[in-house]
Amino acid sequence: MSINGSAERAAQVLSRPFTVGGMTVPNRIAMAPMTRMSSPGGVPNADVAAYYARRAAGGVGLIITEGTYIEHPSAGLSDSVPRFYGEDALAGWAEVVRQVHLAGGRIAPQIWHVGVSRPEGAPPHPEAPVLSPSGIGLDGEPVGRAMTQDDVDAVIAAFAEAAANAERIGFDGVELHGAHGYLIDQFLWSATNRRGDAYGGDPASRVRFAAELVAACRKAVSAEFPIIFRMSQWKQDHYDARMAETPQELEALLTPLVEAGVDVFHSSTRRYWTPEFEGSELNLAGWTKKLTGKSTITVGSVGLDQDFLPTFVPGTGSGQAQAADIENLLDRLERDEFDLVAIGRALLADPEWAAKVLGGRTAELVPYSPELLGTLH
Repeated sequence: MSINGSAERAAQVLSRPFTVGGMTVPNRIAMAPMTRMSSPGGVPNADVAAYYARRAAGGVGLIITEGTYIEHPSAGLSDSVPRFYGEDALAGWAEVVRQVHLAGGRIAPQIWHVGVSRPEGAPPHPEAPVLSPSGIGLDGEPVGRAMTQDDVDAVIAAFAEAAANAERIGFDGVELHGAHGYLIDQFLWSATNRRGDAYGGDPASRVRFAAELVAACRKAVSAEFPIIFRMSQWKQDHYDARMAETPQELEALLTPLVEAGVDVFHSSTRRYWTPEFEGSELNLAGWTKKLTGKSTITVGSVGLDQDFLPTFVPGTGSGQAQAADIENLLDRLERDEFDLVAIGRALLADPEWAAKVLGGRTAELVPYSPELLGTLH
């Protein structure tokens, strides 16, 4: 479909409701999680609530919030990123939920531990150590310290408590951030996981931490409360990294997560149209659905004419991204390659992106520009 093409097809494909567990999303459009650093003291305020509610009012079916820190001192790297613990922060999140529901949307928090990506001495707990599976950074250099079994148990317990709080204050599901080189992903990736115990080694061992974490979250919430697991091959500043070179390796990592209780996989790529493995046109979300039978969310430059790198990293391009056609996306959705489509920067630029696409007003779409990162538009 060109930008001025058949709105009917887009409406038909994207407007279908989607149900998983006890959550029914009114359409197939999700908002991707994007860190905004606009929560002073870690508390999401009225501006944050209005920001998410605008997207729900603009037609987004499922909002996945920016990453929000679990209650563990080494989890975060900024005191302007929201946290998911403490009465003040949870009250702020409850208001976000209330406003999104009033606008007709569904919402899940993305809960997060950054692991080795945390600079030494970073707030909100500058005294906390930098923790990771093996005391190795994404660049392979030593940093911080390897997690002990007590550390592992504490982090898992904190994720489970956050998941329980998400259900308690009214969220519709929860997303575990297992992508982009953050803590869970650091266990999954052989370059950062060089442990010699039960949590390191072959794929079945590297996924043990994530599987135990998912199982603890599953136990902490009701059976109908959906657990979404975000995953990726690429890592922060390591865009060619791969945790699985073949479908078989990917299946070895995913199967224990399914058994532990994941309901939906959110498969993050730079460009959703890129095939994941040779010999197939399936992208990462498509392969994940094929291998697990679980629902998947695709994400990666949807609705834009270039991937995220030139628009986030200085010196790599013009920064501006124009609206692009979504015919290929609709083809894949019609084939049930994946179930939901997450939109990132296009929704930062235009809170009404979903309504405009569903209503055939694509000529009105606002292009993305990096300056938009500075506001909660």
